[in-house]
Formats: sequence, structure tokens, C-alpha cells
Amino acid sequence: MKQERNISARALGRLREVVADHDLDRHAEERLAEVLATVATDPRAPTSVTDPPEAAHVHVADSLSALPLLDELQPARVADIGSGAGFPGIALAAARPELEMDLVESAIRKCRFLEDLIAGTGLARVAVVHRRVEEWGRGEGREAYDAVVVRAVGTLPMLLEYAAPLLRENGAMLAWKTDRGALPQASVAADILGMELEQVVKVEPYAGSRDRHLHLYRRVRPVPDAYPRRPGMARKRPLGD
Repeated sequence: MKQERNISARALGRLREVVADHDLDRHAEERLAEVLATVATDPRAPTSVTDPPEAAHVHVADSLSALPLLDELQPARVADIGSGAGFPGIALAAARPELEMDLVESAIRKCRFLEDLIAGTGLARVAVVHRRVEEWGRGEGREAYDAVVVRAVGTLPMLLEYAAPLLRENGAMLAWKTDRGALPQASVAADILGMELEQVVKVEPYAGSRDRHLHLYRRVRPVPDAYPRRPGMARKRPLGD
């Protein structure tokens, strides 16, 4: 099989452990193997972790740690903010190909990589959105999604301002964070944005992963028209600071 020839037996063994942990089928394994092979061989891949055995854990297992929560949410349309090398969005879509997944990314070089990655996996319901997330949240993307996922992009107050405008009523944001120290500040931001913390789940996607938590926020009220603010403001002057 092409995908298996492109990654080592060691990498394939690690990937199969991840696939078995989540009870995924052979087709999901093939798609994820193709993702690992592309990340390893394409010099445009925007990540420092490209070695397939390591990436199977650091990228794929970490991304798929959200599957139980995502399955509970049962979203039809999902946005991955700042998708970068395609994680968590493309890994989740490989596991759940029925999802409509938009990878929102502002850097054109990363978008070109993501487009080729999608083509290689054959995931027909995944699309790249080349926009600043603040612009997308004021345009076509506003209240367009049942769920937003975001991994390794910024602080919780920033992520809440990015995600809340994209969510439909009762939609949810899932954020991967290692530090829970920002929760008081995030609580202020969430209140401003009509969001509410529903749960924080500690996960250990692979041996050696440290202090990994999934933060699930629910949109419980309308988002004020003033948000998101213009590009860069959420990072420069985070709500609740």
C-alpha cells in the first residue's frame, strides 16, 4: 500500500496504536499515514516535528484526544483556527470524514501546503479558508459553525475572541492548553463574549505528554457586534487582561 511504503514500520506501528486506541477503521489509518508521510517529506510543512514516529504521537494522538468530546457535541460543520500543518483539523477529519471541516489559516504558504495535504488524503469535505480569523468572524464565517477547534495558537482569552463569533447558538470551542493559570482571565473574556466554560478535561494522548487539558466553552448568549476586534487586537490587548 502506498501510504505504508512512505513511512517506516516503526512509525506505522505507533500510528496503529493510536488508531486502535480510538477504534478507527483501516481507511482512517490510511488517511493518517498519508498525512504523516506528507508532513515528513514536504519541506513546506510548517512544523518542527516531522519525523513520522514522533509525529504520530505529538500531532496525531494529541489531535485525536478530542474525539470523545467532539463525538458528544455531534457537530456538522467545524472550523480549525490557525491550522498550520493541519492539526488538529485534518487529523479529526481523517478520523471522522463525515465532518465538514474548514481549516482557517492566514499564511498563504501554509494554505498551499494544506491544500496539497487535503488532495493527498482525498478528504472531500475539508476546505482551506485563507483569511485572518478576525475577518472571517466578521464575514462569511460568523455564526457558521457548530464547533471550533484550536491547538497551539494563543492564550484562552485570545482564542475565545477568535472562536465565539464563528459559533452558532449553543456551539462549542475546544481548545488544547497545558496551562490552567489563565482561567480567571478567560472567565472575564468568556462573559464578555457570551461564552461559558463547560468542562476542562485532562488528557494524556501519549506517554510523556505533560499537563494536557482540553477546555470546552459553550456559546450561551449572542456575541456583541463589536467582536472580534480588528486583526491583532486580541493578541495585543486580550479581554480580561
